[in-house]
Amino acid sequence: MRKRAGLARALALDPEVLFLDEPTAGLDPIAAAHFDELVRTLSRALGLSVFLVTHDLDTLHAICDRVAVLAGGKVVACDRIEVVAEHPHPWIREYFGGPRGRAALRAVGGRGEH
Repeated sequence: MRKRAGLARALALDPEVLFLDEPTAGLDPIAAAHFDELVRTLSRALGLSVFLVTHDLDTLHAICDRVAVLAGGKVVACDRIEVVAEHPHPWIREYFGGPRGRAALRAVGGRGEH
């Protein structure tokens, strides 16, 4: 409920860009999925650009149209999620190719459709 209240407060200012920092941190998987769906719906309905910082692969797949990956203190890739997931950088390969990355990819049907 606190996350939704914070989101409502931010939206009350009628922003063009919404900044979220680890919005699903501390939520159980069901609540996180509902929050992701809410953000995606609001983004589309209100024409918002959402700038999101997260380590949650499910959230990346659910919300993001484009992702940027920071490694070694700099941006090493920026593109659609399915393009970034195939990037040759070792950190990216491990992040998206590890067990959690593979599970998140399976959850969206084997494709990054956002």
